[in-house]
Amino acid sequence: MNQIPILATRGWNNYELIDSGEFEKLERFGNIITIRPEPQAIWKKDLTNSDWEKRAHIRFVGSSPRDGKWLELKSCPERWTLEYELNSQKTLTFQLARTKFKHIGLFPEQSVNWERLFQALTAMKSPDKSVLNAFAYTGGASLAGRAAGASVTHVDSIKQVVSWAASNLELSKMNGIRWMVEDAPTFLSRELRRGKSYNAIVLDPPAFGHGPNGESWILEKQIYDLVDTAIQLLNPTEAILIVNTYSLGFSSILVYNVLKQLALPSDQIESAELCLEDGFGKRLPLGVVTTLKRGI
Repeated sequence: MNQIPILATRGWNNYELIDSGEFEKLERFGNIITIRPEPQAIWKKDLTNSDWEKRAHIRFVGSSPRDGKWLELKSCPERWTLEYELNSQKTLTFQLARTKFKHIGLFPEQSVNWERLFQALTAMKSPDKSVLNAFAYTGGASLAGRAAGASVTHVDSIKQVVSWAASNLELSKMNGIRWMVEDAPTFLSRELRRGKSYNAIVLDPPAFGHGPNGESWILEKQIYDLVDTAIQLLNPTEAILIVNTYSLGFSSILVYNVLKQLALPSDQIESAELCLEDGFGKRLPLGVVTTLKRGI
């Protein structure tokens, strides 16, 4: 592994990171402009605070991302939709909404991973391709996998989030995804015992969290075992594994080393840093993606 590439998202004509700085970001999702906390935006804003508030419809404020509320600066719907053009024939549609955790149901930088997944599945020769999307949130990667014609299993521990993903599938005019409300590591281990295999696995684990039955998750302590299980679940001839991690101070080298140790000698492994670039050329880092490709 040499220099780590930087991947900036593309394909959005209805999303933009307008400005960032002073631990906040100013974003446009369709016609709605939001102000949200961003712990990695340590620089100064290019626009003034007054400019931000004149532009924005809603602002998330609070002592932490899990303890706050939305302030309405202009009239704003509770829910709205946003489209992403995967290619000239495939468009993904997402329902967005204000949540109490500052999120709105979409991470735009993840479109880089949707593209990689879609392209890898399209390049595979197998007629019956399968995808496992774990820690799957509102289903961007699940929709991309289904758009590529694969059978998709979507796993997340929060029932309301799985329902949100199902709404996105319907809005995207597709069907046929298998929905699982379950702790992701537990599900992967059970699939391994069952002798299952997948052509594509997407892992997007949080820095920390809990499963539906109180299962605890700490990224640094459990990522090795999770990746180990995932690699054993991969199809032996054609496969892609995408591991996305977002945690302050979590180096791209960590997951790269795990994959390098566990992968087959012929597997191709690469890491990249994901970012969004604002309207003033500042790059906002938003995690690391490490990809394993096999026979593609």
